[in-house]
Amino acid sequence: MRVALITGAAGGIGRATVEAFRQDGWQVVAWDVRPYPEAPKDVWMMQVDVSDEDRVVQAMALVGERFGKLDALVNNAAIQITKPLVETTPEEWDRVHRVNLRAAYVVSRAAYPLLKAAGRAAVVHVASVHAIATSAQIAAYAASKGGLLALTRAMAIEWAPDIRVNAVLPGAVDTEMLRAGLSRGHVQGADVEAQLRALAERTVARRVARPEEIAQAILFLADDARSSFIYGHGLVVDGGATIRLSTE
Repeated sequence: MRVALITGAAGGIGRATVEAFRQDGWQVVAWDVRPYPEAPKDVWMMQVDVSDEDRVVQAMALVGERFGKLDALVNNAAIQITKPLVETTPEEWDRVHRVNLRAAYVVSRAAYPLLKAAGRAAVVHVASVHAIATSAQIAAYAASKGGLLALTRAMAIEWAPDIRVNAVLPGAVDTEMLRAGLSRGHVQGADVEAQLRALAERTVARRVARPEEIAQAILFLADDARSSFIYGHGLVVDGGATIRLSTE
């Protein structure tokens, strides 16, 4: 039985990832700071704030007691602040980095013995295209995701060959986080649906992604049978948004 731990499991990409792993025959442990009452009965849902190191260590110990190993860890939990950099407070900056970057390190570090116990395991960080190309009013988020991509490379070097570490870099995905960001965004006078249509037009695919599409990319990188020779890679899943020149 392969065991996967997924953080941020109650959100759009998180829920889709839980379901993708379930459908592929994995035993899923789902962590989120929010309750997830709709979690399938065969999923072990744990309410965990990944920014709380003590709680992470405690919850990971329970996972170890129950399963004795982890075949995959998906660091998906994230928050986003959409506001000008000069209006972003140091407290807000720290909160974004604590959840998006520091927690990935803390959770991965706590999971390391269980990942080693699996023999061949994988860590997948859910970063963002904002790690490589960004926009206005999202600096804290972009910086945290850029750091997460750097952490991916560093971990891949240190933990190879037994633990593969990679990242998925989603573009625009139709999730609660995206819609909330657009509702607070810098496009004045445009409703969320209009902004979603504008985002879609900027992609080669002419649409934004579904959470299920990102989940399949995560599953691919987590599954040693499908991606056994991929280490330290940042897989961009953005419908072609970042391949087009901004001057076109």
